[in-house]
Amino acid sequence: MHSILKDKPTKLFISIAAFFVANALIAECIGGKIFSLEKLFGVPGTNFSLFGQSGLSFNLTCGVLLWPLEFIITDIVNEYYGPKAVRRISFIAIALISYAFIMFYFAMKIPPADFWIGSKTNAGIADMQVAFGGIFGQGMWIILGSLTAFLVSQIVDVTVFHKIKEITGEKWVWLRATGSTVVSQLIDSFVVLFIAFKIGNDWSWQLVLAICLVNYAYKFTIAIVLTPLIYLIEKWIENYLGHETAKKMKLAAMGKDQ
Repeated sequence: MHSILKDKPTKLFISIAAFFVANALIAECIGGKIFSLEKLFGVPGTNFSLFGQSGLSFNLTCGVLLWPLEFIITDIVNEYYGPKAVRRISFIAIALISYAFIMFYFAMKIPPADFWIGSKTNAGIADMQVAFGGIFGQGMWIILGSLTAFLVSQIVDVTVFHKIKEITGEKWVWLRATGSTVVSQLIDSFVVLFIAFKIGNDWSWQLVLAICLVNYAYKFTIAIVLTPLIYLIEKWIENYLGHETAKKMKLAAMGKDQ
């Protein structure tokens, strides 16, 4: 066991997997807050129209702040450990997120202490039990939509990444990383809205597609902006593992002989 934990590729995988799962769980927890991208950058609201839906602006869930990092991590794992490793950490993340939501549910149902309910009245919170439920009590359709979108988009990301790499080989890292991300992010944006709000809340198709494109525009832009980060991470990994080890891992990840 001691020798396994000293193995650099193993230590790297454990670290990446832990960050991946933590990132996914945090994104789910903070996803209930909606923020204004325009206000964040101090610009007036855009107030545009799409598919006949007027008054749209870049109001996004805080979860989108972290999800682009998940797809970058997916591409790194794909590059060095292969699709099986991506599927493994994806299933682990989904299992732990599901476990967290179950714990949130039980925490909301446990009878609160009387003194705690009004303990934050000075801060403008009249009922802590209601506030707690409002933060952690996401609807079942939203939870189902989020988890399904996560799994489907991960599978799509892995598939597109390897298809591009089969064509380009070791060249054009930016193309397979960014290309797989922009495709999978589109799937992610649509699936979560379709399940959570089309099926769960009977939104019109026009509204679902309009909100989908608004969210995707942000995700697409961030995917492009973060592309240089892929090169920085790969350079660090090459230095950490050594060129020969990294090369062997990449070949093994593609299912080729070392």
